[in-house]
Amino acid sequence: MPAGTLEVLLVSAKGLENTDYLCNMDPYVTLTCRSQEQKSSVASGKGSDPEWNETFLFTISEGAEELILKILDSDSGTQDDFVGEVKIPLEPVYLGGSLPETVYNVVKDEEYRGEIKVGLKFSPEERTERSFQMEEETYGGWK
Repeated sequence: MPAGTLEVLLVSAKGLENTDYLCNMDPYVTLTCRSQEQKSSVASGKGSDPEWNETFLFTISEGAEELILKILDSDSGTQDDFVGEVKIPLEPVYLGGSLPETVYNVVKDEEYRGEIKVGLKFSPEERTERSFQMEEETYGGWK
């Protein structure tokens, strides 16, 4: 697995199951790559078809195989509702350098719950070969 930086463009979602019965839900996304977790802004009142157009950066190290996106509905006063999730394998973006904006199925309890559009770009860590040459040590002018 390569090391470097993964740039995630969280574009939008559509057809999400509305978890609020009386009004439009307020969806947001948590993005997790291994132990790193980031959170999008809350698309207040955007309901089943939110747009974010936000970019997130993750530092990639050995063993990062997938990006997990969890969509939740922000509820004041009660626990946020889980809408669904997407697991995106990262190997294709490591090999190709980037994936254009792609639509992924949002799943909850193994059932389709809408879709989310995400773009991915990977920048490998620059590994420069340095040749360390031993210089003669000098102590107070003496060699």
